[in-house]
Amino acid sequence: MIMIIGGAYQGKHTFAKELYPDIIWADGKSCSEKELKTAQGVVGFHHYIERMIRAGESAEHLAKELTKENPELIIVTDEIGYGIVPIDKVEREYRETTGRVCTELAAFSEKVYRVTCGIGQLIKG
Repeated sequence: MIMIIGGAYQGKHTFAKELYPDIIWADGKSCSEKELKTAQGVVGFHHYIERMIRAGESAEHLAKELTKENPELIIVTDEIGYGIVPIDKVEREYRETTGRVCTELAAFSEKVYRVTCGIGQLIKG
C-alpha cells in the first residue's frame, strides 16, 4: 500500500499520476465498496469515508479490510484534521474517523508521501 496525503488542492492527484502513470483511479466521491477493494488507486479517499459516515455506516474496520483485501492500493487523501474543530457532530465524526483510518493505513503502508504546493516528500519508506 502507498499513501499520498496533503491539504486540499495541493497537487496530490497530479503528483500521484506522475509517479504512477499507468494506474486506473477510482474516485472516493462515487466509487462503490467493491470498486474500492479492487481498485489500483483511489483519489479523494476521505470522501469515501465521509459518504460512509453520512450514510450511518461504521468505518471502524475499513483499514483492516483494505489492508487484507487490497494491500497494493494507492490511496490519495486530504489531511482534514487541522484547524478549528467543527461544531457539527457529523463533521467531527468524519474528521476523527478519517484520521484514525488513515493513521492505521499509514502504519501498514510501504510508502507515505506528503504533498505541499505540488511537491511530494517521502515521509515513510
